[in-house]
Amino acid sequence: MRLSEYVNYDATGLASLVRAGEVTPVELTHLAREAHDEVNPRINAVIEFYEDAEAAPGADSGAFHGVPFLRKDLGFAEAGRLQEKGSRLFKGYRSNTDSYFFCRARDAGLRTIGRTTTTELGTSGMSETLLTGITGNPWNLERTTGGSSAGSAAAVAAGITPIAHGGDGGGSIRIPAAWCGLVGLNPSRGRVSGGPNAQDGTFGLSRQFVLCRTVRDMAAALDVFSGPHAGDPFIIVQPSRPYLRELSQPTATLRVGVARTKWGTVDVEPEILHAVESTASLLKEMGHVVTDIRPPYEPGDYARILLGTSGSYARSLEDAARIMGRAIGMDTLEPINQKCYQHGRDRGYTDAADFHEALRKMRFNVGEAIHGCDILLTPTMPIVAPPHGGIYCTTNATLSAEQFVEADAALYQFLGVFNVTGHPSMSLPLAQSASGLPIGLQIVGRFGDESTLVRVARDLEEARPWSNRQPEVRAGSR
Repeated sequence: MRLSEYVNYDATGLASLVRAGEVTPVELTHLAREAHDEVNPRINAVIEFYEDAEAAPGADSGAFHGVPFLRKDLGFAEAGRLQEKGSRLFKGYRSNTDSYFFCRARDAGLRTIGRTTTTELGTSGMSETLLTGITGNPWNLERTTGGSSAGSAAAVAAGITPIAHGGDGGGSIRIPAAWCGLVGLNPSRGRVSGGPNAQDGTFGLSRQFVLCRTVRDMAAALDVFSGPHAGDPFIIVQPSRPYLRELSQPTATLRVGVARTKWGTVDVEPEILHAVESTASLLKEMGHVVTDIRPPYEPGDYARILLGTSGSYARSLEDAARIMGRAIGMDTLEPINQKCYQHGRDRGYTDAADFHEALRKMRFNVGEAIHGCDILLTPTMPIVAPPHGGIYCTTNATLSAEQFVEADAALYQFLGVFNVTGHPSMSLPLAQSASGLPIGLQIVGRFGDESTLVRVARDLEEARPWSNRQPEVRAGSR
């Protein structure tokens, strides 16, 4: 297989070739290395390609038999591997824990061959850190990839691997999916176990999954990574059949709520509103019932929830600094994270009850507001990928912790709310700007109902295929 052929397959397709004996897992690893060597110097997505990648463990069967995979350098860990979390505070840190997620990845035949860039501690939705530098968007290297799953998104978009690990605590899968032209799902709270040591992370706000290029890879990944483990705080409703089988099931008539107005203080760009309108019309043509929905929450409520995590954030950083034998300061944390740490240290846990009440109240209010809809259609992001730098980066020293959180809530206005509520939400690359940048649209399902999202995503992919769109930087194109 040539590199120019490799990059045109999704993960499901590559696994089929392995099972048919047309290519071996080692050959696929070599191709991923070739792709990495060609494009990574330009995009800076992979910070470590494992020296022993050819010997990466993985079952000799499974949905993704032999497929190269990448790990975001934050969140779920591999025992013995570096996990520096985009931060100088964690430079050289190696996890001693094998997450259930990566155990499942190996059981499904995935070969994890390296780790990818992330913003420091996942705080920012951009793609630059003082530790690893700037990760460039393969569609336009002057633009941000989005974060915090920055390197995973850039690597998949540029063809290094067809699928990669990501995490989402306020949009960190869906942001880079929208800005890099990928499929990015944030599953329902509890769908993917965080065990053995990160169940229901960040008070239930954080989930982890993958970024990929096709709906069938998303469905197959749900089958691989879904399911409870002992010690999980709760078990949500389980699917009635495998998610891959949903691809052959009809989609019932759905009540679709459409967000045609902004949900925060950042205006939605006209091209993105046009994409929402066009997709709403398409869903109506498919027979669904389309109605407008008003913003289901107040932006200030979400900002207060974000600030409410700062006490726990400060304590976890102090514990980490003690283990690493380092001091927390400007030499180990970027300016915004240093200010967030100071805010949390000063705040402590004195208002923990108020924080949990704010979570409960938002979940209830949003649930009531969208209860009449089977799915929602919203922009993923109100803007296309902006240039590197700017106020949203944690390297920006001009904002206070409060100002940064308010700016974060304003920009990611359609995303973090569903981290709070736990609803499954995915970004699909359904449109493109006049300048050629991807535009992602978000589909939100009922809690625990990824099955409907899989069917709707299949319908939209068939009606408006995106596989023919290619980024500026893509392996195998020279």
